Amino acid sequence: MTQASPAGSKTRVAVIGAGPSGIAAAKNCIAAGLPVVVFEKNDKVGGNWVFNAATGHSSVYDNTHIISSKVWSEYEDFPMPADYPDYPNHRQLQAYFDSYARHFGVLDATRFKHQVDHITREADGAWRVDFHDAEGRPQVEHFSHLMVCNGHHWNPKYPEYPGEFSGRFMHSHDFKGVDDSWRGKSVLVIGAGNSACDVAVESARLASNVGLSMRKPQWFMPKFMFGKPSDVVASGSAWLPGWLRSWFTTRLLRVMQGSYADYGLPVPKGSAFSMHPTLNSDLLDFIRHGKVKPRPAVERLDGDHVQFTDGRRERFDIICACTGFWTTFPFFDKRFIDFQHVPKIPLFRKMMHAEHDTLYFIGLFQPLGCIWPLADYQARLACAEIQGRYRRPADMQAAIRHEVENPHFAFEGGQRHAVEVDYHRFRKELKAELKKAGIDIGEAPAGRPGHYKTPAKTAALRQQAA
Repeated sequence: MTQASPAGSKTRVAVIGAGPSGIAAAKNCIAAGLPVVVFEKNDKVGGNWVFNAATGHSSVYDNTHIISSKVWSEYEDFPMPADYPDYPNHRQLQAYFDSYARHFGVLDATRFKHQVDHITREADGAWRVDFHDAEGRPQVEHFSHLMVCNGHHWNPKYPEYPGEFSGRFMHSHDFKGVDDSWRGKSVLVIGAGNSACDVAVESARLASNVGLSMRKPQWFMPKFMFGKPSDVVASGSAWLPGWLRSWFTTRLLRVMQGSYADYGLPVPKGSAFSMHPTLNSDLLDFIRHGKVKPRPAVERLDGDHVQFTDGRRERFDIICACTGFWTTFPFFDKRFIDFQHVPKIPLFRKMMHAEHDTLYFIGLFQPLGCIWPLADYQARLACAEIQGRYRRPADMQAAIRHEVENPHFAFEGGQRHAVEVDYHRFRKELKAELKKAGIDIGEAPAGRPGHYKTPAKTAALRQQAA
């Protein structure tokens, strides 16, 4: 175990990335009185939510809306504007992140257009950060602590098939919307996650033919249930045992949607919480209206044709692979840290490394809900440890092993669920760790009805956070 404060150095924190997790990390450092520098390669905060980012880092497209409601997506100490809809779009979210960063003084600590090239741990425990500044000049600085917030939805994972495709082949990472060049085209979307369903629905508005190729069955959840956002409805059962919540949700979906076989979709054998669900209210309607046609897995590519595993052969002009992202850290040597192919991320509370106790990963988890409010919890916990107010488990290897072996739900295997958590259980776990540091955060504001409903209420809560 490395020492908590590198020899001969003063506390100074480097935050990598000014996305939603990075600005939460910086805010907590500032609140704790810790000197902090945020490195951001873009020219504004927001990470993936910066549409048409100059760096090419953004994954949002023109019509992107968040898939968790604003009730369970806003930072708990900074409500979204009262006039935001239940599911804000990417422009509203980027404006929200900018407002948050300004409110808490994060912009003053952020170095925009700074590209982090390499980070190493030196013999005295300090972190050496090699980077290029806004003028393109190489620079080196040292820090006592490192918070990695570069996200895990930026490095596209491309599928590999025998043969070659002669049309346009792209990843959802590069999808920015459909324009007139898509009109009348035949489009194949590969995948069944949130991006795949969004791209399929958007494409079907202009394309003449849209196929949706699924390798495995997938559960699809509507964004609204009983007149409320689905995660608001689900939060009402958060107190139930996980197996009962999963059983009830699975039964509810089967009653509401019927058998997926009637849609031409593969039927899931596991429960609704055995995988990361897809939230989309349009896909099933588009399928039943014949606008999106389910297809099995791709077997091979042959010029402008695709051969499917059921023997079907079909011509396409465009293929969009919505096949996820790798969890990678381009600034670390792979011999130092490499999580790209691990089935489960070996971190305590998805943030603390067993061998490097001045290194924190903030926001490196995928909840059945939103990342940002709980990334704020992680950052607060990291700051408490830096201040000496929190002590991590004495046997970190055992603590991490227990966490890996006891997931919140019986998630399917594979890299897709390497960082999967249940929002409410993970919040409870982080809350318990914070309580050890003497920090009692109470109940989530989202649990108090009407907490954001009026401009006056929003203003009052923001003033409390100032």
